[in-house]
Amino acid sequence: MAKNNSEIKADLRQEILDAAREMFVAEGYANVSMRKIAEKIGYSPTTIYLYFKDKNDLLHQICEESFAQLARNISSIQQLSANSMDKLRMGLREYINFGLKHPSHYEVIFIMPLKSEVEAEYEMSQGKVAFETLCSSVSDCIKDNLLKNNDVGLISQTLWAGIHGITSLLITHSGFPFAEREKLIDNVIETLISGIEA
Repeated sequence: MAKNNSEIKADLRQEILDAAREMFVAEGYANVSMRKIAEKIGYSPTTIYLYFKDKNDLLHQICEESFAQLARNISSIQQLSANSMDKLRMGLREYINFGLKHPSHYEVIFIMPLKSEVEAEYEMSQGKVAFETLCSSVSDCIKDNLLKNNDVGLISQTLWAGIHGITSLLITHSGFPFAEREKLIDNVIETLISGIEA
């Protein structure tokens, strides 16, 4: 069945996003122009401007798309248990799994330095939604008296720092002789959990 006009537009928009994300990671945001992205996908720069205001808008949309997918994944996997601590563990693991399955997405949103305008839009972003998914899990654990501290923000940021650390190391230092990957990930998560458990 032939695609309709809106499907064709959505496909092209996604093609632009995918090409830009790969190029931002490979060449650095500053070294990529709208013209270069257009050349990579075989379209004119004018075509890209029909979908994105400028390069900053393109970066913002990449981040929004990735955060939205991450939040959906975490929410979905947490439905598998009613236990708040299990949900927290599952959410932490899904965050790491997302980064390892989508390293270029992860590098763009968490490793590559972002333009200040992109970071300034946090309050209205999917990034905030994704982080609030973690905060909600922590809050549920506090309600169930499972944690020794009731500072949701501090605990959530501590957990995020820990899982970001292992995720970014596994992505950017593939030549390092890490312990067996699943054991290492489990140990990081359990170490983080044991540090906050009551």
